[in-house]
Amino acid sequence: MGLVIRRGPSKQVATFRWNRDTDEFQLGQWLKGRIYERRCDISPDGKYWVYFAMNGKRNTETKGSWTAVSKTPYLKALALFGKGDCWYGGGLWINANTYCLNESFVSKHFLIRDCNLVRRNKTRQISHRFGGECPGLYYPRLALDGWTLLEEEIHDAQRCCNVFEKDIFAGWILRKYAHADNSRSDKGCYWDEHELIHKETQKFLGFPHWEWADRDRDRLVWATNGKLFAANLTTTGMENETELHDFSNIKFKPLHAPY
Repeated sequence: MGLVIRRGPSKQVATFRWNRDTDEFQLGQWLKGRIYERRCDISPDGKYWVYFAMNGKRNTETKGSWTAVSKTPYLKALALFGKGDCWYGGGLWINANTYCLNESFVSKHFLIRDCNLVRRNKTRQISHRFGGECPGLYYPRLALDGWTLLEEEIHDAQRCCNVFEKDIFAGWILRKYAHADNSRSDKGCYWDEHELIHKETQKFLGFPHWEWADRDRDRLVWATNGKLFAANLTTTGMENETELHDFSNIKFKPLHAPY
């Protein structure tokens, strides 16, 4: 199972369950607010996910931002932790039923409600090497997902980014440039771009508009322009490119979780 987070307009976001065996997609729920996709994680068996969100409503029980653990692909919290600000937040899965929260000694969550389906490991600490915003959780999650940090903090007149690589198949390396800057007017502060490099032929394929990309078993999958795609790779390049789903035209709809 995978989980798709579809944002737009900027203060509305929807979630989808992605059955990667059949490429079927099931709408979860909408949120009028922001889900910080780089501070989310799905459990290894795909049953649960942890996410960090903000709606700015300071007079509510969460104080305007929160970390929740829910059943995939829904937003209704099984476990709910208020945050009140946008430092740190979110979490990572340790195994199928155990997670840890992203917080520091001076920036903690407060428990609102808990459940017995999953449990929090309170002793496991997430590295704060990359700070208290999105890279602080996103980069450790990339490492857990098999990405290798190739180069840290490329700085020039316009860029600030970290470079990650993953061996995929047919001799290709998928390279990710994880930016933390405002060098592109069509992007926010945190954004990615990608390229493919063949290890033997050194053939290069650049994809500056891919918002996300990864290996899915024996295929390459990526997101761009509100759509999700897949393709096979051979030694010469990409073949059998397929549009898996178009998320661009859906509209907000209040939905209830079935639990």
